[in-house]
Amino acid sequence: MCRETDNSTRNKGDDCPWQRFESIIKRLRGPDGCPWDKQQTYQSLRPFVLEEAYEVVQTASEEDADKLREELGDLMLQVGLYSAIGEENGHFTLADVINGISDKLIRRHPHVFGDRKADTPEQVEELWDEIKRKERSGSLRCRSLMDKVANGLPALMRAQQQQEVAAQAGFDWPEIHGVFDKVEEELSELKEAWDKGDKAQIEAEIGDLLFACVNLARWLGVDAESALTRTIDKFSKRFRLMEAYLERSHLTIKDVDMDTLDELWEKAKDGENTE
Repeated sequence: MCRETDNSTRNKGDDCPWQRFESIIKRLRGPDGCPWDKQQTYQSLRPFVLEEAYEVVQTASEEDADKLREELGDLMLQVGLYSAIGEENGHFTLADVINGISDKLIRRHPHVFGDRKADTPEQVEELWDEIKRKERSGSLRCRSLMDKVANGLPALMRAQQQQEVAAQAGFDWPEIHGVFDKVEEELSELKEAWDKGDKAQIEAEIGDLLFACVNLARWLGVDAESALTRTIDKFSKRFRLMEAYLERSHLTIKDVDMDTLDELWEKAKDGENTE
């Protein structure tokens, strides 16, 4: 049973954290609520869901429990707003969302809540695939293995998951040298497109090259999304160090030539772990 806590935002009957949370969201969306919250829709919340999900991932890597708790709360806010909008439109409620995932967890874990057996993570994945196939059967006449990968994922993550699904089905390179060759092939085709000045073809070849690089990351046991995120963070840190070095001389990036910037970049690389 949920414990009662002293908080002025609680209604008399709200004896659970979920009930308190739901009542706050409904008040924010209500007639006397927040103008920003009231104007949100399924579509307008999309960038905020992605942003908050990334914040959770980033904070988890920092191993800051207090910050992680806060970021998880920010992500839950998006769930709450979506559920409030769903209820207002007669689609679903927050209780429907919670009960739905509870039912799915029980249904997809018969080795815990039923009499099926799965002693290893690999056996669990096989069982999940079997259950999901049964859940899908009859919903569509023809389904693809690619349906296992969500369309809304970030591009690198989606590419890697698609490649993993294809590899599990047997569609994969026999060894890694072919993957390296493919990356070089795509780079060569990009150079040819650039020589021709065909912008549409350049974009297509850039996509092919990125896809091949993601496949190489998969073969090397590297998560492409995480790897690129770390490189972006590293670039940002070094760039900020360059700016700091220039600021000491009352200069900006635009005030110096490329040779100077190259020297500062090397200095930043040497000093990023000491500054």
